[in-house]
Amino acid sequence: MAEHPLTLGAHHIGLTVPELSKTKAFFLDVLGFNQVGEIPDYPAVFVSDGITMITLWQVRDPENAVPFDRKNVIGLHHLALNVGGMDNLKALQATLECQSDIEMEFGPESLGGSSTQHMMCFIPGGIRVEFIAPAA
Repeated sequence: MAEHPLTLGAHHIGLTVPELSKTKAFFLDVLGFNQVGEIPDYPAVFVSDGITMITLWQVRDPENAVPFDRKNVIGLHHLALNVGGMDNLKALQATLECQSDIEMEFGPESLGGSSTQHMMCFIPGGIRVEFIAPAA
């Protein structure tokens, strides 16, 4: 058994999406990420908030792609992003509720009875994303 963790956090998270342009626009225009790379022939786009890099991959055949079922398929259950505080979480909620291609699962609420607050939504492409405002 290793004495300490053999890894140093996530380098990047890769998400396969049905419409690369819509999901890219969500990260850049709604969340304020920066595009840090691209492979047009794949196609893939790399976006980052300065801490976390996310790779967005275009699914080969969007019409026949199977959406993820978090209760019956092994894989990414959801992506959780830290927003830094409750004011940011509330501001993000207001922004997300104005977006026609975002499906809110629930608004800010206590995470497991703690003072940490979180909310959950489905972003363009159907990926389930949680936004967390850790307790002070």
